[in-house]
Amino acid sequence: MSARRNLVRDTRAGPAAEFALVLPLIILFLFGIIDVGRFAWEFNRAEKATQTGARWAAATAIIPSGLANYSFATGTEQIPAGTPVPTSAFQGVTCTNAANCTCAGTCNFSTAANTTAFNALVERMNDIKPDITGANVVVEYRNSGLGFAGDPNGPDVAPIINVRLQGMQFTPLTTAIFNGSFALPDFSYSLTMEDGAGSWSN
Repeated sequence: MSARRNLVRDTRAGPAAEFALVLPLIILFLFGIIDVGRFAWEFNRAEKATQTGARWAAATAIIPSGLANYSFATGTEQIPAGTPVPTSAFQGVTCTNAANCTCAGTCNFSTAANTTAFNALVERMNDIKPDITGANVVVEYRNSGLGFAGDPNGPDVAPIINVRLQGMQFTPLTTAIFNGSFALPDFSYSLTMEDGAGSWSN
């Protein structure tokens, strides 16, 4: 009888049992702290990759290849040489992947994509964030009012180039075992085109 009473009163394993109850919460809390840091890191990398992509697009070859050498002075528009190209003649072009550029409004130049230029842009963004694919990148060219028709030294327009990174996912450690992830927001950055014919940017 006394042995049974001693067993009931024995509390030597109490701290171990309490620790076993608290351990899952401690691990979850620890992984949560790590995930917050990982999220900030991935968010920052995506933002920096977008900025780097915009810089690359502004300094290197134009993706809609027909825009690079099209003359708005001698083309269908017949805009007087030396004057800015109005928005009515060039509203913009959006390239959603290496083979698909679409014109906003009417474009009298070819909107065929320069796949080499697009792939080089994605590759440069991969230097910052390696999981970016062509499907995640959208490049928009919009009229800025800069440049002039008949420019003999380069494109007639110096558009505002917007690079957008979309569809990126983040998988926290706390949900990885359930294959759980959530979408990062879209990232966007704009710069005015510089020469549209280079092969490298910083």
